[in-house]
Amino acid sequence: MARDGYPLSRRSFLGHAGVLAGGLLAGCGPADGPTHAVADQPRHGGRLRLGIIDGNQSGNLDAHKPIGSGIVRGFALYSKLWEWDEQMQPRLALAEFAEPNADASSWTLRLKPGLEFHHGKTIDADDLIFSIRRLTDPQLASPYAALLHWVDRDNLVKLDDRTVRLGFREGRSYLPLPETWVNFGGIVPVDYHPVTNPVGAGPYKLKSFTPGQRSLFTRFDNYYKPGKPYADELEIIDFKDQTGRLAALRAGQIDMANVMSTEHLQVLQADPRLRLLKSVSGNWLSFDMNTAKAPFDDPRVREAFRLLADRDELVRRALNGQGRVANDLYAPFDPTFDHSIGPRPHDPQRAAQLLREAGHEQLQVELVTTPGPGLASALVLAEQARRIGVTLNVRQVDLATFQGPQRDDWTLSTGGSIGAPFLASAIHTDAPFAVANKTHFNDPEFSQAFLAAMAQPDLEKRKNLVHQAQRIQYERGGMLIWGFADLLDSVSTRVGGAQAEQSLFSTWRFESLWLKT
Repeated sequence: MARDGYPLSRRSFLGHAGVLAGGLLAGCGPADGPTHAVADQPRHGGRLRLGIIDGNQSGNLDAHKPIGSGIVRGFALYSKLWEWDEQMQPRLALAEFAEPNADASSWTLRLKPGLEFHHGKTIDADDLIFSIRRLTDPQLASPYAALLHWVDRDNLVKLDDRTVRLGFREGRSYLPLPETWVNFGGIVPVDYHPVTNPVGAGPYKLKSFTPGQRSLFTRFDNYYKPGKPYADELEIIDFKDQTGRLAALRAGQIDMANVMSTEHLQVLQADPRLRLLKSVSGNWLSFDMNTAKAPFDDPRVREAFRLLADRDELVRRALNGQGRVANDLYAPFDPTFDHSIGPRPHDPQRAAQLLREAGHEQLQVELVTTPGPGLASALVLAEQARRIGVTLNVRQVDLATFQGPQRDDWTLSTGGSIGAPFLASAIHTDAPFAVANKTHFNDPEFSQAFLAAMAQPDLEKRKNLVHQAQRIQYERGGMLIWGFADLLDSVSTRVGGAQAEQSLFSTWRFESLWLKT
């Protein structure tokens, strides 16, 4: 949702591991074929070992302010009111009921009965209120508090022991509460502390944690999903780089690795001990044009850049072919997405003409990016731009700089995010009150359609409003969304339950994974 360098960015969500994914394909590789029926039956026992890229010595266990790989560990320790399903849509988890009123200006949230935390306390409405208030506490200063910016944290109403009514400041309508809360909304007890009492209701309880090295968890027997999790223990091991992690996976020192480099694709496919999961979701990559600055304050220049981009070449070269072309719109799997909007043509001649009309022949612009797929795409776009006389001066900066105070000031920069539904994505990119509007897009007609959609729970009525908003984004928006990137995960053939999805959670659904032997 938020862009590179913002809450819920693809880098922060995946522990700075690399590129995200985009669309659903079946898992591929030597182990994708049929296996013996007995081996496919879930079984209990053993220790699952996941290797991640982070090595961040300041990593933590905070449910609401995770650092680096703390996000991954949070999926073991904490459960939320909702969870992402395999199509990257929110579904109920700890919540038995969660519905907005007629204009989405308030929500009623009811917990399932009999829920329990790791230390035995029954989960109740007081814990739910505590969790909301902790995430949004200015003293905690969580970067993810922006996801619930409009929640009126001082007027949460406890209706009974399991039910809370939640409203929004300024009477705002806020339909996408599930999508914006699900990732960092771990429900924790009122006696929670991320260091001295890191207790949640996730599938695994904490046993030990060494920041930047490894963490070990044990099975939570009273997990709310009957019979799960399957493994007795879960170990998450931090690696400094892709090469070391790949070697550990092939040597059997770990059982799973998320977000594999496309450079290792052939090695993974050729190893009979491994399965490659290729998830094709809506995770997108972009070039963000600052519409508050010249030359991108002119919609003709924005259209020219969208036309000069050879998206097929970008996917082929920047993603090593592991992705698909996008047409400047996010959220392709949202049920409100306007599929009647066709692909953006590659038309460098028309692009050059638009630049001449705008008085920007021989244009020179700085393009700011970070290492990884962003840099690769920037170099490809710069080469494409030169073909019509446009000079893009690619400047690579480190992640801290990219996320720093200048992040909203870049004239042109790389971006991207996870494939969340439309309203949630807009809230963090280009909506009227977006928390990460690098493009500074501010269009009254778009704002009107978007705000009306935020207040419309009826799907068919909301679909028409979203279509209006997307037409405006396509015609004069500030993002050149050029591609959706496949997410590559790899697991040992002895791991069961892992499958490709339209999400990025193939190896994060810890409760559903098991060891075959």
